[in-house]
Amino acid sequence: MRITAVSWNKSLVTLIMLALGVLMILPFAWMISTSFKSPAEVFVYPIQWVPDRLEWKHHLKVWTGDQSFAKYYFNSIKISVIATIGATFLSAFAAYGFSRVEFKGRDTLFVFYLSMMMVPPQVLFVPKFIMFDWMGIYNTHWALILPGLFSIFGVFLLRQFFIGIPKEITEAAFIDGAGHFRIFFRLLLPLAKPALATFMIIDFSWHWNDYENALVFLTDSDLYTVPLGLQNFILEYNIDYNGMMAAATAGIIPMLIIFVLGQKYIIEGISSSSVKG
Repeated sequence: MRITAVSWNKSLVTLIMLALGVLMILPFAWMISTSFKSPAEVFVYPIQWVPDRLEWKHHLKVWTGDQSFAKYYFNSIKISVIATIGATFLSAFAAYGFSRVEFKGRDTLFVFYLSMMMVPPQVLFVPKFIMFDWMGIYNTHWALILPGLFSIFGVFLLRQFFIGIPKEITEAAFIDGAGHFRIFFRLLLPLAKPALATFMIIDFSWHWNDYENALVFLTDSDLYTVPLGLQNFILEYNIDYNGMMAAATAGIIPMLIIFVLGQKYIIEGISSSSVKG
């Protein structure tokens, strides 16, 4: 059997991608392994991937006691779920306007709106701090939820998906007497399920892993999210690496569940929402 150059190239690419995949998985494997080790085994070299004895006390400490991660979990879920649902609806609504409603300067306005993605989020910390303090929502979860309701990326992603839907479908609905709201809710939203699911998964990931905004706008430890809660394992004279890795392992569980449930929508949504000219 003759092996062609194309077959060699495919095999080489597969091996490279496999090697990169293993490199990406190694830190997670070390994290999980460390969460079951004793403190003396953390920095043993070469790395002992499977500890001699599984230490479950680190995981128990994460969920019990005064510093239980349960409240941080609840705070992160509350913020992520509310912000993601709101951002999905508002982004879809704006995307419909930019793709299906004809008005003067629409494309120019969209390009200007899209250019806001080039503004680093850190530049907005001081203005947002002043505004949130004036509104009375500083050191509340609303300081993270309200900005999270608006997503430039979400508008862009969903607009590109709506553009891919033939205009003849909406034109036929207009002829039958349907208005914009009915077309949006009854026609386009059901067709946009892959893109909506894709954006919800990505947006939930952003909010769940958001550290900077929570660090700047939350000062009360009872309001902390999971990323901020990891600071509890940084002690005065040392760092509880085992406890931190156990908490981090617990922190990635929601993301793994969401990805497993929605991975097919990610692939379908991104391929369907690619830029078309």
